[in-house]
Amino acid sequence: MEVKMKKEKGYVGVDIVISVIVLFIFVSFIATLSYRVNSSSKEVELKSKATEIAIAEIELIKNKTWNDITTEDTTYRETTEIEQGYYRTIIVEDYHDIDSTKRIDIVKKITVQIQYMFKGEQESVELSTIIAKEN
Repeated sequence: MEVKMKKEKGYVGVDIVISVIVLFIFVSFIATLSYRVNSSSKEVELKSKATEIAIAEIELIKNKTWNDITTEDTTYRETTEIEQGYYRTIIVEDYHDIDSTKRIDIVKKITVQIQYMFKGEQESVELSTIIAKEN
């Protein structure tokens, strides 16, 4: 007597479960990768904008007269919100080189800090320049 095996058609439950698990892993990997790329892109965008603002502020300060920049205090600090989400801190201080015999109030160090929030943490960009009093 010959036994004929019947060919099975269709999917078995195990096949479906394995397919769903593989699909879930693949989708999770793609979603994580996409989030990281978008997050890095946003971070670069924010930092570039902060750097652009800092450069513009330094240029504005360089165009001012010496009397507009200096104060009676040896260190001057001002913080203001200049754009939504960006805060500027300007620090003007006497520049002291290694040689302390130089006269005070002829060279100033100007530091511009731009602060912004990224992922709930404060980040900042800082640029400095040195200006001298013209005679």
